[in-house]
Amino acid sequence: MGLEVFNKPTLKYRVEGFAFFVCNAWELMLKAEMVKQLGEDSIYFKDNPDRTISISKAIEKVFTNDKDPLRKNLEKIVELRNTGTHFITEEYGIIYAPLFQACVINFRNKMNEFHGVDIAENIPDSFLTLSVNIGDFTDEAVRAKYSAELAEKLIAYRNDLAVLEKEESNPKFSIGIRQDVYITKKKGSADFVIAIDGSSDNKVKVVKELKDPSNTHNFSFGNIVSAVNKRLVNDNVAFSYTKPTGEVRTVFNTNDLTLFINFYTLKDNITYAYAHKMDGRQPTYSYAPALVDFIVAQIKKDPNGVIDALKPKSKSR
Repeated sequence: MGLEVFNKPTLKYRVEGFAFFVCNAWELMLKAEMVKQLGEDSIYFKDNPDRTISISKAIEKVFTNDKDPLRKNLEKIVELRNTGTHFITEEYGIIYAPLFQACVINFRNKMNEFHGVDIAENIPDSFLTLSVNIGDFTDEAVRAKYSAELAEKLIAYRNDLAVLEKEESNPKFSIGIRQDVYITKKKGSADFVIAIDGSSDNKVKVVKELKDPSNTHNFSFGNIVSAVNKRLVNDNVAFSYTKPTGEVRTVFNTNDLTLFINFYTLKDNITYAYAHKMDGRQPTYSYAPALVDFIVAQIKKDPNGVIDALKPKSKSR
């Protein structure tokens, strides 16, 4: 039912409908697996045997590794299902399409693994592919269409998911949908042929490199903090900061990021930050992955003293 709903372009609530039905399908399938492996009592609350556990609890019980990209995928879709309908716009279909597609494939695989049922025997493979309307989803288009509050929320949500997709880089979390067009002089390598006509009234320009801030600067402030901490762990950097009280902190936090941004005036550097300006309001900022590289490189130079070195100078600026 979820596939049928999402693949009908005339339906207004395709995203909410798909999320509802696919979560329902997963919930039934996971609870059936729990009954098979752990017994019927496993799907009921111990203090309320007439009530079954939520899908979130079922996900935790069956997929015990919280780093599993399949589990993260499901949790994101459950989060969407729980979002109020009035907050969901048609652009959510574009945002979530890669996660939805991965979710469908994951469901097919787990249904076969857990219950020996291949849904492709009843639903052709071609129907397991979602139909996606790739509309105009630039920051400018979103801000022109919605209120400032809703536009910023939508842009931030898109960017957060884009960062997650990049970090996971796993088809169990998302399956991207992308079309690239390149001009080649080798006719045999081309999918279609074009001609350049100097007398044409339709003017176009060959773009050597297209940079969209939604792609190049898609880290939020919180994303940067999380990414820096992840890199410090992966690179075995023993970062620490000793507070005036003598307490030692070993996690990079939002205050540290603010110090870096102010000390190096990073918001003025397009390499690291992009200012989103709208209607005379104070600009909001998104950040490039290069900022993570820069901060980690500075920390590596003095893991235990870098924050102290930033503090007095940042105050004097």
